[in-house]
Amino acid sequence: MVLAGDRRCSSGDRVVPCILWTMPVGNLAVRIWEEPLTLSLSSIQRSKSLHEQIYETLRSSILSGEIPAGSRLIETQLSEQLQVSRTPIREAIRQLQRETLVTTDASGNLRVAKVSAADAEQLYDCRIALEQLAIESACRHASPSQLRELEAIVTQAEQLAAQPQHHVQMLDLDYRFHRTIAESSGNGWLVFLLEQVFSQMTLLRTQTTRQNPSVLEIRVEHRQIYTAIAQQNPEAAIAAMREHLEASRQRVIEQLNWGRSSD
Repeated sequence: MVLAGDRRCSSGDRVVPCILWTMPVGNLAVRIWEEPLTLSLSSIQRSKSLHEQIYETLRSSILSGEIPAGSRLIETQLSEQLQVSRTPIREAIRQLQRETLVTTDASGNLRVAKVSAADAEQLYDCRIALEQLAIESACRHASPSQLRELEAIVTQAEQLAAQPQHHVQMLDLDYRFHRTIAESSGNGWLVFLLEQVFSQMTLLRTQTTRQNPSVLEIRVEHRQIYTAIAQQNPEAAIAAMREHLEASRQRVIEQLNWGRSSD
């Protein structure tokens, strides 16, 4: 339950108004002050419906980590910040719930989803199966322009790898690399299915790389995958992709377990 309050919380060098809410824990009611989110619709395209614009703004903020995993979403607060009515806010949140990017906690509050270690295991199982199909087809169907794009992505990642502060760009490069492989397969349904997995994986990777950027180690592994595709060697490509994703799974699970033990 949200309560009115005049309390102000310090956030770095800023002092901002906070929201007081209560969460039932057993027979107790725990009172918590929580800093409101800060969002902007400055990049909105007016050619789209309002709820689509709000959905894209919220989704981008969630997947980029601007709104961290576990953050509470309050319709009235979002309505005030984005200067729109609650109806398009509610529609956008429902769409995010269908994508499981927003969930409801035990108290009925809306929160940005947090990916558990068990969820991560299952996501990687799906991703490994789908990406092995994608890379096998990519070895046969990748065009010269797609191969050039893959090589450019790998080179850019290698140049950024020594700079941990660029982990957001590295996440984008990782997504673009795997998305380009999927597109190179020539299988539109495979691209569609992988896109659903990629959204959850982006949430997962954002959640873990904020704590430890070294989790996203892709330089050598992506180079090996690209080389196998360029040589049209499906056996080597499948082996390289599986090895890459299994190594990624291990790094991510270890980070999730470490984060849980340190809470």
